[in-house]
Amino acid sequence: MKYISEFRDHKLARKIALRISRIARSIDREIRLMEVCGTHALAILKFAIKELLPPNINLVSGPGCPVCVTPNQYIDKACIYMQRGFLVTTFGDMMRVPGSQSSLVREKSRGGKVKIVYSPVDALRIAKSYPQEKVIFLGIGFETTAPTVAASILMAEEDGIKNFMVLCGHKLIPPAMKTLVENKRVRIDGFLCPGHVSAIIGSEAYEFLARDYNVPCVVTGFEPLDILQGINLLVSQIYRKEAIVENEYTRIVTQKGNLKAKDLMERVFKVSDSYWRGMGVIKSSGLSINEDYSRYDAQLHYPVEITSFKEKKGCRCGEVLQGLIEPRECMLFGDPCNPSNPFGPCMVSVEGVCNIYYRFGSDHKVEKLNARSN
Repeated sequence: MKYISEFRDHKLARKIALRISRIARSIDREIRLMEVCGTHALAILKFAIKELLPPNINLVSGPGCPVCVTPNQYIDKACIYMQRGFLVTTFGDMMRVPGSQSSLVREKSRGGKVKIVYSPVDALRIAKSYPQEKVIFLGIGFETTAPTVAASILMAEEDGIKNFMVLCGHKLIPPAMKTLVENKRVRIDGFLCPGHVSAIIGSEAYEFLARDYNVPCVVTGFEPLDILQGINLLVSQIYRKEAIVENEYTRIVTQKGNLKAKDLMERVFKVSDSYWRGMGVIKSSGLSINEDYSRYDAQLHYPVEITSFKEKKGCRCGEVLQGLIEPRECMLFGDPCNPSNPFGPCMVSVEGVCNIYYRFGSDHKVEKLNARSN
C-alpha cells in the first residue's frame, strides 16, 4: 500500500533501532524522551516501538490529548448549559468525560440536549436548522482544531446566524512544553513534537525550547519509521551535546506552518491564560474569542461561574499527563478504571494514554495484581 507500507518496513525499522542502540550505548545515563501527541503514544504502543529500544531510552507521554487536558470545570460548565436548556454540540469523545458531578452523557439521560458532530461546521448547520435553539459548540483542542472553529465563527458571521455560540477551551502546545521543561520534577532530554499541531504552527514554533532551554526537538510523523527516525535524530543530538529543531515529517510539516490556518486563528481568537488538567494555569497557553467576534462567546453572553470543582478520588490523570507516572502506576488502572468505567479523561479518549495502555498493554492485569500484592 503506497505511502503506508513504506513506513512500516520491519527490516528498515531494525536498522534504525540498531543505530539508536549504538549511539545510546555511548550515553551513560537514562535518556527521557517525551512525545507530546496522543497519536504518537498510540503508535508507540501499537507497534511495540519501546521493545526495539535499548533499556536506557525511556519514552514518556505528555499532555498530547486535548480531551484529557480539558479541566473538570469546563465539563461542569457544559453540563450546566445542558441543564439550562441549551443545545450542546460536541465531538464524541467528550460525551463520557467525567466532570465534578456529572457528564454530558449523564445529562443527556436526564433530558438534556446534546448532539455529536464531526466538525464545528456541522454544529453551525444544526443552529441554522433549529433557529429556536441556542446552540453551543464545545470548542476544545489544540492548534489543529482551532482554525476550523475560527472558520465556523466567520461563516456564522457571514450567514447572519445568531443562535450559534462557542464555549472556547482551545489550548496551545508550545507554552505547555515550556512549563514541562521548567518543572524540575519532569526531566526531559528531548521532545518528539506533535505532527498534527506542527502542520499548523510549523517547526519554528519549538525553536525557543532548543535555544533557551537546550532541549532537542524533532517533529515526527506517526508511522513506525517516522517515530524511530525521530528518536534516532534526538539521541544523535544528545550524543553530540547540541539542541536544535529538526523536521523528520517534511512531507507534511514546513518551517512556517499553514499560514492560512494561522491567519484564521489570529482573526478570531486572542491568546489568553488557560487552566490545564494536572498543570494548573499556564500563562498564554489558551485561546479566547476576541472582541470583534465576542457575540459568539457563550461564556460572555451566558456566564456560568464554577466556584469549586473536584477530581475523581484516586484518579492520577494529572500526573500521567505530565509524564510523572505511567498509567499502570495508578492503582485504579484496569480495575475499576477502564474504558467502560472511566474514572478520568485519560481512559475515555482514544488518544488518552490510559486508554492506549489498556488496549495495547496486554500485561496490565498482571501488573495490577502485582501492585496489589505488594
